[in-house]
Amino acid sequence: MLDNYVPILVLFVLAAGFAAGSVGAAAVIGPKRYNRAKLDAYECGIEPTPQPMGGGRFPVKFYLTAMLFIVFDIEMIFLIPWAVAFDQLGLFGLVEMTLFIGTVFVAYAYVWRRGGLEWD
Repeated sequence: MLDNYVPILVLFVLAAGFAAGSVGAAAVIGPKRYNRAKLDAYECGIEPTPQPMGGGRFPVKFYLTAMLFIVFDIEMIFLIPWAVAFDQLGLFGLVEMTLFIGTVFVAYAYVWRRGGLEWD
């Protein structure tokens, strides 16, 4: 029975060996020319400051955009397997997916009406 798990164990050992070997090889082979600019934290080309610009608060639009992306991305995750197995699911699958798409469309219409898709 344990013979079924041997390939998985071998794969984990190979993956861990590759990861450790890559880190070790980079430490040994990589260049070691450090200077003050390379050791500083990199923040998209902006000089790091102790206090964030603008008081450190992000507009809520960033979070709303991220949440909308997650909602519609998860919709695609459910639609792709449904499209692949459409013939096997029959009428039940069609009805369930119609309800799912309808629910997501209601959320999309709500967000659109509330102005969540405006980029000003």
